[in-house]
Amino acid sequence: MLFAKTLRKHREKRGLSREELAAQVHHSASTIANVETGYRAPTADQARDFDEFFGTPGTFADLEERLHGLPFSAGFRPFKDVEAEAVVLKLYEPLLVPGPLQTEEYMRAVFETHPGVTPELVDERTAGRLARQGVFTQDSPPRLWCIIDQYVLKREIGGRKAMADQLRHLIGVARRPNVTIQVITDTAHCGLSGAFYLAETKSGQRLVYLETSADGTTTEEPDTVLNQETRFATLMTVALRARESLEFLERMLAEWTD
Repeated sequence: MLFAKTLRKHREKRGLSREELAAQVHHSASTIANVETGYRAPTADQARDFDEFFGTPGTFADLEERLHGLPFSAGFRPFKDVEAEAVVLKLYEPLLVPGPLQTEEYMRAVFETHPGVTPELVDERTAGRLARQGVFTQDSPPRLWCIIDQYVLKREIGGRKAMADQLRHLIGVARRPNVTIQVITDTAHCGLSGAFYLAETKSGQRLVYLETSADGTTTEEPDTVLNQETRFATLMTVALRARESLEFLERMLAEWTD
């Protein structure tokens, strides 16, 4: 948001519209709008172009570099902001327990596997993910629907004790009145292409975060959102029902504690 505020201040000082600035720096007006509203993080190339046009050597570049220290990737940040206001959240994960439902020990074990990670970075990312979970403990938590592949529960992350604690946490969450957790036991289904999260706000805003190995991306593009909502609905039909899924979680807990 500091980058966004600085860009808007310099643009308005020059008396330029977003379209006029876009023409000068050779980026689209929609890109300028997304950056100025904080909807999308700027790239290093965009920061360099802003510095060159406004005659502010290093100003925008330094701000863009500071963004790398945030605990969330640039592709996820727009979703994180909407997640905090969502009335409905739908999470699908084929590989790991979804971030909002992870225990601290589990998430630390995940972050520690990232290449080039430092203990400080693990602490920073863990703190950021734990803060996200506050949305589920507020007075009016969102309606949460979570679908996970059975192999999520069989993949050992952080050791047997960490997995047992994670299963206990999932079972506790699944028993909340605003939460539904379903487990997919089929080996082949339409969710094998990757994880995705859907969010809907009270005002009707709908968007999706698509996970990738690099960064991931958040979009409100209607066709993409509709496609992922259809995919989620299809996964619901092949997953175990909520009661059956809870029993599956309990069986997995018994295996991890055996």
